[in-house]
Amino acid sequence: MAINLQGKSVLLGITGSISAYKACEVARLFVKAGASVHVVMTPAAQRFVSPLTFEALTRNPVLTQESESWSSELNHIDIGKKCDIFLIAPATANTLNKLAKGIADNILLQTALAFGKPILVAPAANTQMLANHYTTGSLKMLKVNDYTIIQPQTKELACKDVGNGALAEPLEIFYQGAKALMQDPFWQDRRVVVTGGGTREKIDEVRYLSNYSSGKMANALATALYLKGADVCLITTMPHNDLSQDVYTIDVESAQEMFEYTTDAIRVAKKGVMRQASMNSNEAPGMIQKIPYLFMAAAVADFTPAYPQSGKLKKSAIGEKWALELKQTPDILASLNKDGIKTVAFKAEMDAQNGEKNAKALLEQKGADAVCYNLLQNSQSFGTDRHAVSFITPTDTIPLPQAPKVALALNILDQAKELADD
Repeated sequence: MAINLQGKSVLLGITGSISAYKACEVARLFVKAGASVHVVMTPAAQRFVSPLTFEALTRNPVLTQESESWSSELNHIDIGKKCDIFLIAPATANTLNKLAKGIADNILLQTALAFGKPILVAPAANTQMLANHYTTGSLKMLKVNDYTIIQPQTKELACKDVGNGALAEPLEIFYQGAKALMQDPFWQDRRVVVTGGGTREKIDEVRYLSNYSSGKMANALATALYLKGADVCLITTMPHNDLSQDVYTIDVESAQEMFEYTTDAIRVAKKGVMRQASMNSNEAPGMIQKIPYLFMAAAVADFTPAYPQSGKLKKSAIGEKWALELKQTPDILASLNKDGIKTVAFKAEMDAQNGEKNAKALLEQKGADAVCYNLLQNSQSFGTDRHAVSFITPTDTIPLPQAPKVALALNILDQAKELADD
């Protein structure tokens, strides 16, 4: 995953839900990312998971009703002072209703009432308990008070009912917590379109032309942008199950489909996300628009079959040789209207001598503002989990060293910020 949360501190609150055991994985994900994790547990939560489990995972003492101490920082006032966010996962219906009313009758609720930074809650409760008008009203009140609600899942619950109320997946909880820690005012609420994967050009109902592109770089960019707070639309031909559920995705196959959906997505993005101008800045009071971005990471096929067939072509009907007639696909990057949008193209080459020159040509020939260029060795260079690129602009070439793809994507975003003038 390679999300770096070094220097960040998370307060993880655990309440009395059967899904409390999943908080162990949530804690592990934050620790793996480098965050310092502190845990507070209600008495009911201790019936499901021992505090010792979380002490072993986090290497920090757990705050409980029994362990609270006023001779150290292990108390409901001081523990929150050193944490950047308070993440309550799972949050029972009882806890949600009490939080909304400001009730503080256990150690976790007392800690929440004293916490002055972002609070996220991941509900986990029986469907009827969650749908009860008291609970729905409490969730609305928490949203009004700037709590982030991590939506539960609809599935079979521990009580065997099927419905909404299962705790969100630990990875989703981690993503939303990491987003609260990593948001960047530049990217926050900025509309961004990302394309990824190799297009599939239909020959018949069972065959197609494609390439080795895995779509991993596009997924990494979508993840990095989401963590920075952007409003992301990912248009891809490849799987994207490892992304946050809040990343809007569009599945496509052919170059023509990708062109059409990318055109529509850019049109929507150009409508802009409006934000309030800072009253103590030099900006005029009122609303200003953030320039949208396009990251064109897809490997679009250059040619497609001229006459795609219905059904399956029989080998016996084709004969010993098959002369497949092809026609050029749309040049998406060249054809898009890029006025009012910043465009970062991606160029993969195997020509060590001319590859960088070919990448630079995209700046003028196709109207890109920057190009991420990488030199491939062979087909095995596709689908790797680590990558390196050169970030090329009209005035500079900046080598970005090999790194896990999410880490590389975050480095690319840092360079891409320099393209905007808003």
